[in-house]
Amino acid sequence: MTAREPLDVLVVGAGPTGLALAAQLQAYGVRFRIVDRHLDRARESRALAIQPRTLEALAPYGVTQTLVERGNPGVQVHMHLSGRTVRLPLFDIGVADTPYPFLLFLSQAETERVLGDHLAGSGTAVERGTEVLELTAEAAYVTCRLRRRDGTEESLTARYVVGCDGARSTVRGQAGIGFAGHAYPQTFVLADLEVDGLESGAVHGYMTDIGMVFFFPLGSPASWRMLAIRPPEITDGAGPVNLALLQALVDRHLSDPLHLREPVWMTDFKIYNRGAERYRAGRFFLAGDAAHIHSPAGAQGMNTGIQDALNLGWKLALVSKGAAPEALLDTYEPERAPVGRNVLRFTDRAFRVATSQNPLLRLARTHVAPRIAPLAVRLPALRSVAFRTISQLAIHYRHSPAATDGPRSSRHRPRAGDRLPDTPGNLHALTKAPGFHLLLAGPRELWDSDQISAATHGRDHLVHLHALAADRLWRGITHCLVRPDGYIAYRAGGRDLAGCTGYLHRWLPTPRSRDVASSSRRPFTGSGDSPG
Repeated sequence: MTAREPLDVLVVGAGPTGLALAAQLQAYGVRFRIVDRHLDRARESRALAIQPRTLEALAPYGVTQTLVERGNPGVQVHMHLSGRTVRLPLFDIGVADTPYPFLLFLSQAETERVLGDHLAGSGTAVERGTEVLELTAEAAYVTCRLRRRDGTEESLTARYVVGCDGARSTVRGQAGIGFAGHAYPQTFVLADLEVDGLESGAVHGYMTDIGMVFFFPLGSPASWRMLAIRPPEITDGAGPVNLALLQALVDRHLSDPLHLREPVWMTDFKIYNRGAERYRAGRFFLAGDAAHIHSPAGAQGMNTGIQDALNLGWKLALVSKGAAPEALLDTYEPERAPVGRNVLRFTDRAFRVATSQNPLLRLARTHVAPRIAPLAVRLPALRSVAFRTISQLAIHYRHSPAATDGPRSSRHRPRAGDRLPDTPGNLHALTKAPGFHLLLAGPRELWDSDQISAATHGRDHLVHLHALAADRLWRGITHCLVRPDGYIAYRAGGRDLAGCTGYLHRWLPTPRSRDVASSSRRPFTGSGDSPG
């Protein structure tokens, strides 16, 4: 069977990345389908933490409150170091500009359930048990051959295909995109279970001679998630992971007398550090694990994938609807690939420090760190930088061709390409509707009505105008344009909207403005430091 009318987008893979992308496409009314070769969603808790920036990014789609209600907001890490415990606060400083100043512990299974229920409630079904057999790129579309669970095949066409299908991505392979990197030599154990002897409501980390052993407050499907290296002296020839093996690991390497019981799920696995050579090849795009896989250090993986999806989705939507030029899609890789590379570097370094058997690093981990950690947490500036980095609130796109600092721009933050802070005045709630948001400081009467009309005319449903009290913007910024994914596209001082209108002519042209933009376009260049 061949579908006659092409889809705008085929989403391959229905993990958190694919489901987040589908939620955004759905909000924009895009013609899409989402398929997954697995018959059911994840039932075990692979990823388990949602960062503040991800909660912000998902909020416009109506799922964040449900995630928060079902999760466990973590506020402390207890590091158990050679007979003493250091209590490290999580996100208690440097996060005043977010409505979600915490790390949310929630199993991937539950995250997928919430996103899947949201899609189903809005009329979109995930087509499970549907495998992509072949993708053939043509000039204007991709021909996609699919096989359903009953063995029947279907051929359809789509303008774009997005691979959210994990480390063994079929889309990446069909697109001919390389996936370079390496595997770590260690084998890890993972389990969701009950633990007696741990204080509730905190992350517990043990610095041991074999590396770090972690217990995360999961809540569901069990109270705790355990993550540790599978030590050869305990496990060689021992077969699959079982409760006795985990208890032996705890008894031998941890100082506290913990009792493990009632495991819901146990496994062992290898960890890889690999990144896609490109995030786009023509009409093919990659997001999530299809583009980057790495160690779980810092709880970055699922969060980075979801933010890949939400960077790409609105761009695909506007281009598919003819509201934006094809060049907008060219901004996806320059914005997200540096973020992915930074995550690969960060997690690789953290992983090597935490697991190395080098005598010097083992000494630093077990003896030096216990002395330094209490001093480090007393430095507010250091904690603020660390927390904003881990929480992904510091990610920006200042070098993007779609980020522009206009005339009389302030030297102060936020800059074009930065995430929109939620202060002052709950700006996230104000700007949650799909589309761009033009924020003006002061009453609308202070602004030239003809200039406002030039900026918004023909874009009534895609550019939302907000006249704010002057103190609801920031020093030296009188107007700014916020992108659909919550980043600042354009900012300037003064009350001349010509620069903002020029920006919109380039990236969101109306039929009339296309001619204007081609004849009077200003150069648009980003500024500031590199992303990530």
